[in-house]
Amino acid sequence: MSRLSRRGLLALPVLTGLAACGFELRRDPEFAFQSLALAGFAPESPLAEELRRQLRQSPLQLVQDPSKAQVVLEALRDNRERSVVVSTSAGQVREWQLKLQLDYLVRTPGGEPLLPITELRMSREMSYLESQALAKEQEEAQLYRAMQYDAAAQVMRRLGSVRLR
Repeated sequence: MSRLSRRGLLALPVLTGLAACGFELRRDPEFAFQSLALAGFAPESPLAEELRRQLRQSPLQLVQDPSKAQVVLEALRDNRERSVVVSTSAGQVREWQLKLQLDYLVRTPGGEPLLPITELRMSREMSYLESQALAKEQEEAQLYRAMQYDAAAQVMRRLGSVRLR
């Protein structure tokens, strides 16, 4: 028997175990409503833009006027922060911590809460060298984009649990 077929036979119990345990890839959420409005976000909020992008890929209709939507996602806090984690004795920064904070609630246009206030916090650490300032600036932007994508995906999954009364 060849080495390749032996490896295939060794992998068979692992694959069978995954199938038997109920492992399944994550699917897009299913929504119990058809229209949604975003409220409380700053006009140029990168997180709101990512949410809009993901909403365009869903069956939900994004409505501008909250009074005409079935469900309103209201941002209470949408912040990005950067703080020093490590610095040298000369005061040079060696590591930053990037934070993304979103507090939101999901409600009806009339103000009835459908989901309680949810606090979403994400952070990433990033090393820093002044000699690589441009590259580190690009890395920071990329890390924020990744956090925004993850936060928007979490919000979308949470919206999938909303049931209208």
